[in-house]
Amino acid sequence: MLTRPESFEEEQLATDARAHAVVIGAGLGGLASAMRLGAKGYRVTVLDRLDSPGGRGSCIWQDGYRFDLGPTIVTVPYVFRDLWKACGRNFDENVTLLPLDPYYEIRWPDGSHFKVFAEDDAMRAEVARLSPDDVEGYYRFLRDSAKRYHFGFEGLGRRPMNKLWDLVKALPGFAALRADRSVYAHAATRVRDERLRMALSLHPLFIGGNPTKVTSVYVLVNHLEKAFGVHYALGGVDAIARAMCGVIEDQGGLVRYGAEVDEICVRDGCATGLRLTVGEVLDADLVVSNADTGHTYDHLLRKTNRRRWTSDRLRRSNWSMSLFVWYFGTRGTRDKWRDVGHHTILNGPRYRGLLRDIFSNGKLSDDMSLYVHRPTVTDPSAAPDGDDSFYALSPVPHLGHDTKVDWSEMAENYRLKVQAVLEEQLLPGLGQHVTASMMFTPETFRDRYLSPYGAGFSLEPRILQSAWFRPHNVSEEVRGLYVVGAGTHPGAGLPSVVASAEVLAQLVPDAKQVSLT
Repeated sequence: MLTRPESFEEEQLATDARAHAVVIGAGLGGLASAMRLGAKGYRVTVLDRLDSPGGRGSCIWQDGYRFDLGPTIVTVPYVFRDLWKACGRNFDENVTLLPLDPYYEIRWPDGSHFKVFAEDDAMRAEVARLSPDDVEGYYRFLRDSAKRYHFGFEGLGRRPMNKLWDLVKALPGFAALRADRSVYAHAATRVRDERLRMALSLHPLFIGGNPTKVTSVYVLVNHLEKAFGVHYALGGVDAIARAMCGVIEDQGGLVRYGAEVDEICVRDGCATGLRLTVGEVLDADLVVSNADTGHTYDHLLRKTNRRRWTSDRLRRSNWSMSLFVWYFGTRGTRDKWRDVGHHTILNGPRYRGLLRDIFSNGKLSDDMSLYVHRPTVTDPSAAPDGDDSFYALSPVPHLGHDTKVDWSEMAENYRLKVQAVLEEQLLPGLGQHVTASMMFTPETFRDRYLSPYGAGFSLEPRILQSAWFRPHNVSEEVRGLYVVGAGTHPGAGLPSVVASAEVLAQLVPDAKQVSLT
């Protein structure tokens, strides 16, 4: 039974006769799921322990600077447009997407650089400038990427993969596309220049995977960029999250903040609702968890006997790397550093060696590679007039390795190293301009997002942790429980997280069917 409503709005919803669905977590996957469920006729309640929507895609304001906390680009706009259309709405009336060109620039310590452009002629010239002998190999790589997009994203990513037969049907495609080969290994078969191999294989890092281990199916990301472009949402991904909340509320749903779920209630093997940490109980006809799958199974179902996703199996799984992110504002720099665009990747002196340290050795190395986000190039609203907002992201080991890092002591020292790299390679004189400043460490990801080991992207997308092998969208443990977000099928990254809600909609019955039962 739903406990006494705390507001008139909740009291109105409590009298709604529609089947009730509760969604744990107001990240992009949870919000997309709530929209899909609302379109199917459910009364939806979304619960989040934070004070704003978006999860990793939210933002924090400090001293007039907006810091986009996580994802910064939209590569497949149609997944959002399809989502809005399913709800009888127009995405472009609620969110403004700004195309980026170039998409990003990669720089190396030797002074060489590589920009990724929208136009084909510009890309041909860029590849020829960096490595003339690799132009044909580059275009072979793009053709490979297109094939894997149609197989991996359209063929697998937008449909359920919770039955063994789903996997069996896909096996010939996996074999034909050499899914056993890693993204880096596949790039190495197409181009010879080591810099270009890095540029073509880095994308798994954006979803938490090691390019030398992740299946080459993820080469599909290169096609996403080429076919659909790279965009920035005016106001950041946070603006998309808030627009999603608007749709949910228009559907008669409710998004509650500061509401932390302690337990999924289970009776006779079926999810019946939720218990919050404050003791409040919400009954539900179905439960959707957008919490990390590790947290869902190891904590929210801790009182339930589990067959597959036991604590031991979760501990033995391969988790994505974590992240160190320095968010900072700079005063009076809007016209400074004119050669620094919206996105810049600073590659360290090592590529594969650094990946081994991060993913295998669990070692915090002295060298680093950085992903630098400067949104004010495209969206001046992210900082006061004449100022800039930045973040510099460094992939680092998660907290589960034997070689542990005490981030409470290390954070400031590591930030100073990040600043030194930025001053040397990208933003000379940075220190004298910094104003607002804050840091996220692996401990932040663990404590803020309840992510096991502080992993930045949940389970790593290795071949035996993808598709059917990943935690299913229909829970294998409890009837009436569904799972969405980065830790389930199809995986991490904005397109996949939103697609997990599309998969959910194919699995969940319409609300009228539930009401009749």
